[in-house]
Amino acid sequence: MATMKFMCDAERCIECNGCVTACKNANEVEWGIQRRRVVTLDDGEPTEVSISVACMHCDDAPCIAVCPTETLYQRDDGIVLHDKDLCIGCGYCLYACPFGAPQFPQQSAFGERGKMDKCTFCAGGPADSKEEEYAKYGANRIDEGKLPLCAEMCSTKALLAGDAQEIADIFRQRVVRRGHEDGGWSGNPRAEADSLAHDATRQG
Repeated sequence: MATMKFMCDAERCIECNGCVTACKNANEVEWGIQRRRVVTLDDGEPTEVSISVACMHCDDAPCIAVCPTETLYQRDDGIVLHDKDLCIGCGYCLYACPFGAPQFPQQSAFGERGKMDKCTFCAGGPADSKEEEYAKYGANRIDEGKLPLCAEMCSTKALLAGDAQEIADIFRQRVVRRGHEDGGWSGNPRAEADSLAHDATRQG
């Protein structure tokens, strides 16, 4: 069985926040919850870089290890989900997660934070009906044979989602092409071997 993962190609992310908007629209999460966000480092500098961040569905998820009520669990395909009926709002998962993925509707004390919410890889969660599942966890696109909407709506294809091996192969090809002497336009007769990128203004 495939292991499902996210990967954001920082070289392609343009900080458009399309993934954030797509996630909000697909899951209709309550106010204050942001399952996906775009983080920008060195904003305004030549070294500026952006990356789309959400739950990374870790192989050895620390949030699962610290949850006292076994709210969090991992499916056979690697997707980490949670059962809102078991959550007590303790916040342990938030402190354990290196990506800050778990969200709480309130910033109150223990037991008063409300039910934890996080990215579900658009795989829904435990519920008795489709309506209840959507109300609690949002869209279940995986059951429909689709990828998470955030990745599908990424205009530059910076955000990849799906089988970990396929994503790794795609990224590996991108890295090889970036390191090519003609900037990845191999086979283009107008590209010069001594240039790093093809100048589209040149003719012939």
